[in-house]
Amino acid sequence: MDSKKEVTHNGFVKELGKRGIKVGIIVQSGCASCQINGSCNMSEQTDKELDIDCDPSPFNLGQKVVVHLKSSQGMNALFLGYVLPFIVLLTVMIIANYLTSNEAIIGVAALVSLIPYYVVLYLYRNKIKKKFTYVVNPLKS
Repeated sequence: MDSKKEVTHNGFVKELGKRGIKVGIIVQSGCASCQINGSCNMSEQTDKELDIDCDPSPFNLGQKVVVHLKSSQGMNALFLGYVLPFIVLLTVMIIANYLTSNEAIIGVAALVSLIPYYVVLYLYRNKIKKKFTYVVNPLKS
């Protein structure tokens, strides 16, 4: 795949299952790899786990791997996780502002509007998960 059209992360196999593997990846901000990151307190590093449906037989526990995801799928995740909820929030704020001038009600209505959004997202998680396909390759030493 073209590196401009995919997102890659190095990781390691945490679990082997019957129909796939669980890969642990460490996501770092640009600051986390900086040599002086402890000086400015801006570094950010988080551990993530990915459940990947694949044939687990070529993998071993602890094996280093590379996980590939198409950039377009990453943009879809960004849209569902951040952009669409922002649009819902903003729309409810505009409608509530039209109906009332009480800022507390507007703020609460906007925040409460996200509850059904994330509930629907949770209910459809398996359907959404099928749209995201990961490719896992052993890391070449």
